[in-house]
Amino acid sequence: MPSNKTTQCLAFEHHDHQRCQSRLLSAAKQLCHSQNIRLTERREQVLQILLQSHQPMGAYEILGQLNQNPDVSMVAPPIVYRALEFLLSVGLVHRIECKNAFIGCAHPGHASAAQFLICKGCEKVAELDNPTTSLQQEASQVGFMIDHSVVEITGLCAECQADG
Repeated sequence: MPSNKTTQCLAFEHHDHQRCQSRLLSAAKQLCHSQNIRLTERREQVLQILLQSHQPMGAYEILGQLNQNPDVSMVAPPIVYRALEFLLSVGLVHRIECKNAFIGCAHPGHASAAQFLICKGCEKVAELDNPTTSLQQEASQVGFMIDHSVVEITGLCAECQADG
């Protein structure tokens, strides 16, 4: 997928979110299939909930949505935490540290460091996908290999700035 403004910041762009959600779920399934990883029904349900919007959700919010579904038997918190742990481990979701919440990965399968723009107004989160960031370049220049990095930048999106 090409890296440009539209694909990088869909959270802040008007777009067909149902198509966005469907594309990300399909990419997640394809990634699991190609790596011979089992995406169970419960894990997929948790991922679908996280892909419903570009806003991060806490584990108990996810639990509440799962338990509102009449087609799903009551779920206990450890089940949600195990599903989130799995989804994090395979790179299908990210943990937004400053919110103690989770969000679906906008770029499943990409190995670059996670970078997020977080709007303090509407609470939407945009995941940036730029594998040639200066942080990675500088670390590489001194022989340091980054295995985990999360950059969270808070501010206001254009819509929230316009609102006031």
